[in-house]
Amino acid sequence: MSDSNRSTTPASDTFRDFITSGWAMPQRPEPVVRDVAPYAAARRAALSAMHPGERIVIAAGAPKVRSNDTDYPYRADTAFAYLTGWGSDTVPGAVLVFEPVADGHEATLYFREGAGRDTDEFYANSAIGEFWTGPRPSLAEVGASLDIATARIEEFERRRGDLELEHPRLGQELSELRLVKDDWEIAELRRAVAATELGFDDIIRELDRAAEHPRGERIVEGAFHARARLEGNDVGYGTIAASGAHACILHWTDNDGAVAPGDLILVDAGVEVDSYYTADITRTLPVNGAFTDVQRRVYEAVRKAADEAFAIVRPGITFRDVHDTALRSIAVTLDEWGVLPMPLEQALEPQNQPHRRYMVHGTSHHLGIDVHDCAQARREMYLDGEVRSGMVFTIEPGLYFQPDDLTVPEELRGIGVRIEDDILVTGQGAENLSIGIPRTADEVEDWMRRVRATR
Repeated sequence: MSDSNRSTTPASDTFRDFITSGWAMPQRPEPVVRDVAPYAAARRAALSAMHPGERIVIAAGAPKVRSNDTDYPYRADTAFAYLTGWGSDTVPGAVLVFEPVADGHEATLYFREGAGRDTDEFYANSAIGEFWTGPRPSLAEVGASLDIATARIEEFERRRGDLELEHPRLGQELSELRLVKDDWEIAELRRAVAATELGFDDIIRELDRAAEHPRGERIVEGAFHARARLEGNDVGYGTIAASGAHACILHWTDNDGAVAPGDLILVDAGVEVDSYYTADITRTLPVNGAFTDVQRRVYEAVRKAADEAFAIVRPGITFRDVHDTALRSIAVTLDEWGVLPMPLEQALEPQNQPHRRYMVHGTSHHLGIDVHDCAQARREMYLDGEVRSGMVFTIEPGLYFQPDDLTVPEELRGIGVRIEDDILVTGQGAENLSIGIPRTADEVEDWMRRVRATR
């Protein structure tokens, strides 16, 4: 974060000679091969088999400017991270090249090492200098830890004109490869969920303080963000901390509203661990720790839909079956409440579905290194695809009664509830990875009492 108008570093030979001398030899631990290395190698092999004789180049990407000389926090490209195993410690600007050979491809990771203390860049170059950004790993260290060949980025730059920088089907192919998670990915997702559970505990501890501030939603957001930074790399996406009627706004991320006792607060949040794998969990909490009768009725209707959707998950069903099951449950409930404007069976016909007014979003999306993972997969592989063991996706039904919706009883208006869990498909059925975060109305109230007692 420097420019010529702000720089006051001396530029004389005397200063350069002084600042580049008198340094102790750096002590660095021997690199250890990361657990991800064999999994990343298998992913590269799978991609290689799809493109015999073709050269493929995948860039980590450069930092993105936020304002003038200030960048956004750096996150490497998803495809790059998936194929290398390099996560939050990726050197910006790195490039992965698949060079075709007789029996497949040779993969090489190109990046720029840090400027050594024998050059003036280590103090004068704010992009790569150790005084500015800290030490960078060497080619040998990265090569050993990721078990991959490495080379200087200058070698790549000399060949750039000869290399294909983007393959037209790459996004689709990698999305489809990522539909089924390997054991390492599943372990990372478990870590992300465990960290997210701690973040929800932190939120509960801060609710009283949030209720005292006109922008209490940001206290909730901040509590979770602090946990995400402690336990991982960051939040996996912008936290939704939606209190009161804000919960009816599906992607409310302004988080600038009050948190009022007596209201519900819908929190949709996930910790992204250092590998970039993220949780995605929603809980709807009564701010004062207890649901009103009508809040409980809506909450339990949503939980019923989630439970019915979870009950059908097993290998062999179609992904859209999960959504259809949850949506039918919502329709049945609304019919029982007398909200639907037509008989239930008529409402369920595809051209009608008036219940979608109160739940316009889908019930599930794949989850992994992206919060909405595998998004470029073909429809026949995703929405219409067969569920397979090793897939991880969300189940997240909701009910949202807008405060000005005259089609529902007044007592329902302004109530929004979503319950979202992260689901692993197993050989015979499914596992709710986030089951440790209380879900039923009774469990939520007990959880809130227990956590508040430990403040």
